[in-house]
Amino acid sequence: MKKLSGWCRAHRGGLAALAGGGAALGVFAAARSSRTAMDWWLAHISMPVKRGISFAVDPLPFSACELGATVLCLGALALLVRVVRRRRLADWALHTAVLLVWGYAGVCALWGTQYYGTGFAEKAGMTAPPVSTEALAAVTDWFAERVNETAPLTERDANGLFAVDKAEIFAGCSGLYDPLTERWPFLSGPERRPKPAVYSKLMSAWGFTGYLCPLVGESTLNVDCPAVFLPVTIAHELAHQRGVAPEQEANFVGVMAATASGKAAYRYSGWLFGYLHLSNALYTADPARAAESYRLLCAEAQTDLAANNAYWKQWEGPVHETGEKVYTTFLQGYGQTLGMRSYGACVDLLVEEFLPNTTTGD
Repeated sequence: MKKLSGWCRAHRGGLAALAGGGAALGVFAAARSSRTAMDWWLAHISMPVKRGISFAVDPLPFSACELGATVLCLGALALLVRVVRRRRLADWALHTAVLLVWGYAGVCALWGTQYYGTGFAEKAGMTAPPVSTEALAAVTDWFAERVNETAPLTERDANGLFAVDKAEIFAGCSGLYDPLTERWPFLSGPERRPKPAVYSKLMSAWGFTGYLCPLVGESTLNVDCPAVFLPVTIAHELAHQRGVAPEQEANFVGVMAATASGKAAYRYSGWLFGYLHLSNALYTADPARAAESYRLLCAEAQTDLAANNAYWKQWEGPVHETGEKVYTTFLQGYGQTLGMRSYGACVDLLVEEFLPNTTTGD
């Protein structure tokens, strides 16, 4: 007991920091039940801080989040080797715990709060009503038509695959949200450059196409996977930057931004991504009708979908499953009960938005 008491006295600063981090998480847990408090925090603290930090790292040609994560991991390993040699593992465990607790508290403050403020659909006046199979099928077919219109406009390789240069895609996101902010001013915000990921293959192994770093406000994109969905994924991550937190809403906003773009690659990517989500939902409701809709797709789109499926199939395994479980747990920690399946929930918003087009012929 004397040894433990002496260790605690010697590390009272670290223990106090650990307790402070726990208290910060307690404040978040208590405050998140108040939407008014969350909306105030987002408007006056969280978004301004993230926009300030993202402004500072925006000029960098690489992902600041990846650099920071690399430095932290290497530093932690170097410190671990040092403390093992000195037999001070408890010191390392305490310092690591403080870093993790305060890191998570920062994530909660700058990102977790986003899930408890007023969401996109409510701000936009959209209700996402229940969707009938007939309505779902009609919108799925309508998206297939848009896919067929835009597929021939994109550059393709000798095998007919989408072959737009990825650097061109990254450069093409400038002004992407201008059409949407005219309709939804609350999506306004400073433009920030998305960054290609150095660790793209690692992202693929974990099943990620992109992410927004909650502490930096910077978007990092997987550039190893097929490029066909890179434009709409960039649009999705930029939706997160503009305050759209839930994945299903970010998917919808990403589709809206991509399909409104003046760039053919973005329009095609957005229509195909929307079609994929709609057709997956239709397959659940009516497999035969989904197969019928798929046959409407042009050869170029079918080739792109097959190549994308083949790419992700090679990554199936325990690492991919672990990545999905970890992210599902992360989402559920913020009340996103659908977990990873919430990526398919944008379907209701797509049907609400585009169903009128299927009856007017637009």
